[in-house]
Amino acid sequence: MSKRVVSIGQCGPDHAVLSAYIRKHFDAEVIAAQRWEDAEPHIESGEVDLVLVNRKLDVDYSDGLEIIRRMRADDRFSGIPCMLVTNYPEHQQAAVEAGADPGFGKLQYDDPATREKLARFLS
Repeated sequence: MSKRVVSIGQCGPDHAVLSAYIRKHFDAEVIAAQRWEDAEPHIESGEVDLVLVNRKLDVDYSDGLEIIRRMRADDRFSGIPCMLVTNYPEHQQAAVEAGADPGFGKLQYDDPATREKLARFLS
């Protein structure tokens, strides 16, 4: 059975690269969402295995960390794994402190650790 990933806030080219990476390594579908309001119905369905949140949402440059905080504060979503997508270690740390799983950056697709992080939820 295919896994489902919701990717929030990626620009078109970044979403294409992220989706291709995930499809190459895992049997998973990646659903694009521009903002929380677009992602919420997919996540509410209960059929999502992982949520990936961009550090700055492409549509309005709002802070992706707020989406992670919102998910962790809502009992309906608190158990759904999520990761921040950013190259900045200090933002990764803030996301983990907010309840996210350790994420990865767009420059880390060649790092085996990225695949290992995703495999926890997508294998």
